[in-house]
Amino acid sequence: MQFKVTVVGAGNVGATAAQRIVEKQIADVALVDIIEGVPQGKALDIMESAPVEGFDARLTGSNGYEITSGSDVVVITAGLPRKPGMSRDDLVTTNAGIVGDVIKKVLPGSPNAILIVVSNPLDAMCEVARRVSGLPRERVFGMAGILDSARMRFFLAEALGVSVESTHAFVLGGHGDTMVPLPRYSSVGGVPVTELLSKEKLDAIVQRTRDGGAEIVNLLKTSAWYAPSAAVVEMVDSVLRDKKKILPCAAYLQGEYGMRDVYLGVPVVLGRKGVERIIEIALTSDEKAALEKSAGAVRELFKILKV
Repeated sequence: MQFKVTVVGAGNVGATAAQRIVEKQIADVALVDIIEGVPQGKALDIMESAPVEGFDARLTGSNGYEITSGSDVVVITAGLPRKPGMSRDDLVTTNAGIVGDVIKKVLPGSPNAILIVVSNPLDAMCEVARRVSGLPRERVFGMAGILDSARMRFFLAEALGVSVESTHAFVLGGHGDTMVPLPRYSSVGGVPVTELLSKEKLDAIVQRTRDGGAEIVNLLKTSAWYAPSAAVVEMVDSVLRDKKKILPCAAYLQGEYGMRDVYLGVPVVLGRKGVERIIEIALTSDEKAALEKSAGAVRELFKILKV
């Protein structure tokens, strides 16, 4: 059976995610955007690369939601991107309206879909999607921790002069300034990074991981898209192919880590049913305090939501 994925938002993240999904032949893709001609043009351009790249999955673009019917997964990237000097918090009200509208339009044709939210501020937009859709928490989650962990893994590999494939990093919490990178749970070739790098170097990598998005915004004058889209595709792949990978995602906590009614980045098992299990790890008092601080920042955003 050929799977179907809808990507809402044909900007840099959405279009690149759509491209990677069809190139990897994970699913057929419907690409939707409100700007006339953009999803159609990008879909056609990508499809014209199919003979060269050697994929048969189909990518179709549209300004309407008719083509999205029957989707197994819906990836929501729609919303305003972050600009220099703009915090994720500044985006809450505008992007909440956009994400809520997307949910209302896409769900009638795909009532059984799993929703993966990418729009910023990520944790708050997950809550918008959950409230508007009324879906169980297993089917509404966000892309954050995979991206943050990938950035940390690259920084670790760069510092140690080793392959990125040998690095493993752990980042919990909200997707933003209060994220909680955990060097204690990060390793290189199975060796804890705390044994390989000084505290000063690790502290610098942790801070650069927290500032990863802002660093790219300052360089590009817009949000990142190559690494975010790669993170999205890993999630889509694990869901549709029922890989049950353990990945850090923004999940809705109901008692896990001693918290309730909040979206936070935590390790989860991702399979065909969505978030099939939330994995709890032991935290030190300092790590738990940092995670609670992160949850507090997310809850402050929730208070702004009007849905």
